[in-house]
Amino acid sequence: MKRLLLLLLIFLLATGSFALRGKIKQLDKEITSRFEGRRWELPARIYGRPLELYVGRNLTKKDLLRELELLDYRAAQDMNTPGTYNIQGPHISIHCRAFPFADGKRAGKTITITITNRHIRSLIDQADGQDIALFRLEPLQIAAIYPRDNEDRLLIRLQDTPPLLVNILLLTEDSRFYHHIGIRPLAILRALLANIRAGKTVQGGSTLTQQLVKNFFLTSEQSLQRKIQEALMALLLEYHYSKDEILETYLNEIYLGQAGKRAIHGFATASRFYFGRNLDELTADQLALLVGLAK
Repeated sequence: MKRLLLLLLIFLLATGSFALRGKIKQLDKEITSRFEGRRWELPARIYGRPLELYVGRNLTKKDLLRELELLDYRAAQDMNTPGTYNIQGPHISIHCRAFPFADGKRAGKTITITITNRHIRSLIDQADGQDIALFRLEPLQIAAIYPRDNEDRLLIRLQDTPPLLVNILLLTEDSRFYHHIGIRPLAILRALLANIRAGKTVQGGSTLTQQLVKNFFLTSEQSLQRKIQEALMALLLEYHYSKDEILETYLNEIYLGQAGKRAIHGFATASRFYFGRNLDELTADQLALLVGLAK
């Protein structure tokens, strides 16, 4: 595929006018400088003090449950996903979320706390049954300072994204993503004919790569010149970067809603905004709803 892209770009440079060759070189520089530099300005998030759990601490079951509610934990029998808890008499089992503390990232884990007479009597790691000397729940976010563009964004790696979300996205938006060169001329032609027959826009022919170009580099302007520029940039993007890099950037860049002046970008941010949960805690229908927002 890279060879085909290279041949196509060489053809455009060799046969195009001086202006076209200059435009391609300009777009190529713009893409590489933006993609290989700092892609986003991220918000500064301010957190409260985390609740520390240890044997002997004065803590009631009611206080612990109130803390879990503030952190958007929910009661569940199976606790298959992080962000859930289960109560059995004085024992409270919690499937805790991972969190990047200042002294190191804490992996998600399941713990069981026993509380009687307003004190923690035991604190057990469910993975190995060992006692835990000290455990911190993730802190509550109490504020955030957003960059000048007011874009809110939680970054996620492709490898950490639920496979079901990726499958729904590709099936819905671009089933040939891993097989095309950034554009699909036949799909564009079909969409053009359908829109002409309908007398309005009823179908789109853009690939995920083109959608990323539109969101990341261009404006929402609808013109033939912009569509040509979008197609050229999609070809250049596919030439320089892998499919996984493009898909991961799309997952973090796509606009998915507005909260006052704050723009919700990326699926991880939208998951917290709409459902109060991380992506890996969502059900299939919730993931499908997020994908629907991207259309």
